Amino acid sequence: MTRHFFSIRVAVFSLVLGFISVALAEEKPVATGSPLAVVRVNGTTQAYDFFRPWGKKPAASKRALGAILPGNKVLVTAEMVANQSYIELEKAGSGEKVAAKLLAVDYEANLALLAPEDPKFLEPLSSLTIAGQVKTGDRLDVWQLENSGTLVATSGLVTSCEVGRYALEDYGYLLFKITAALQYRENSYTVPIVHDGKLAGLLLRFDPRSQTVESISLPVIQHFLKAAADTPYRGFPRAGIQFEPTRDPQLRRFLKLPPDAGGIYLSNIDANTAAAQAGLQKGDVVLSVDDQEIDPDGNYTHPVFGKISINHLISTEHYVGDAIKIKYSRNGEIKETTATASDRPPQSYVIEPYVYDRAPKFLLLGGFLFQELSRQYLREWGTNWQKDAPIKFVYFDRYQSEIFPSDRGRIVFISHILSAPSTIGYDQLSYLIVEKVNDHVIKSIADLDEALKTPIDGFHKIEVSDDPKVLYVDAHTVEADTTALSKQYGIPLTSRLKE
Repeated sequence: MTRHFFSIRVAVFSLVLGFISVALAEEKPVATGSPLAVVRVNGTTQAYDFFRPWGKKPAASKRALGAILPGNKVLVTAEMVANQSYIELEKAGSGEKVAAKLLAVDYEANLALLAPEDPKFLEPLSSLTIAGQVKTGDRLDVWQLENSGTLVATSGLVTSCEVGRYALEDYGYLLFKITAALQYRENSYTVPIVHDGKLAGLLLRFDPRSQTVESISLPVIQHFLKAAADTPYRGFPRAGIQFEPTRDPQLRRFLKLPPDAGGIYLSNIDANTAAAQAGLQKGDVVLSVDDQEIDPDGNYTHPVFGKISINHLISTEHYVGDAIKIKYSRNGEIKETTATASDRPPQSYVIEPYVYDRAPKFLLLGGFLFQELSRQYLREWGTNWQKDAPIKFVYFDRYQSEIFPSDRGRIVFISHILSAPSTIGYDQLSYLIVEKVNDHVIKSIADLDEALKTPIDGFHKIEVSDDPKVLYVDAHTVEADTTALSKQYGIPLTSRLKE
């Protein structure tokens, strides 16, 4: 139940590729004529255990194929480097290895940039240049590496270029769909995809039933590489809007839209985002972005890819700091505004959408384990976490921008109750959201720690969102219980207030 999402994905990928018939594969050795432009990337990952936040899960190894780029850099997927405790580069032919350092990572776009600790390590090898525009109908080659060091290419046809989900639930970018028959090889975690010998994408996922490869697209890679040249890395901009199509005739009449107009209905505006700062409001209809007309489904016409979502226009074609010109309708009146493109780090959300390379915050008080709610915690329920995790937490996560105001802070909750004298009578309670402690409003684990310094008449008064509403625990008892439980369960630390 608690296996890591990435581990599951690569395991499934490995398993299903093993069933593909060799006879179906359209692959051939790559005659490079020069040193390879790829290296093996080996890593050891060890993620934090959000059910037991004082510890980590067992270590696991990953192996990938990195694309060597000019400037002594190696491009892989972010999945490859997530929660890594060690990562190294290995030359395919000789097996020579060197430790690698992380230059930049973007978990939303699923891309990471590495460099060897020894700057001369990659010098004998060649590098991949960036391909030109890729479009539907092009043939691309998926590169894999045999154990012998032979580079093998599987040819595939680009069947569509569209905005789709990447590795994380909420983040969609342009991806290429390619029909190709791949064989399983152990370094398939990250696989370069090339066009005429130049880098055109990285494998995102593979469906063996339809033999469809979904590739991180070249425009997304180009955006990442350009943004990674700046320090600090600021990622991809986000508009901060949720929208609905305007196909419904009754909705169009209500919005006073003419029959031949496009536009998307803004169903919500996230606080403190580019859209909010530009003055857009819930109920507005966005008609165009940068003079690109938006159809009722939220698409615009791209000169190469055809009709694709405006998410590509805002998040990939723009960079943080760019001005975005927006024309919209409000109660039938046409208006214009300019938004400044900005990124949105996961820490800005009430419920963080992902937590990698960082430890979860928690506090153990007697037998009460307090944590800050994050989607990473919900993912501990496995691939079906949206069905299996506590339903109210899933609801909060999905609709957090509508439910919680910008000053809500974090959601602190009791995630587990260990048996102890201080928890007698409370041991059946679970997943209670903490509102106040000792009359102090709680918006973070740090708030909780501060509030516990001032018990009321020798007791801690814990006010929660659900019945029994108020919990009273003896301040001296919980202190003794905390010490005893940490020894009994081998808990090395009883709180982590900072990441």
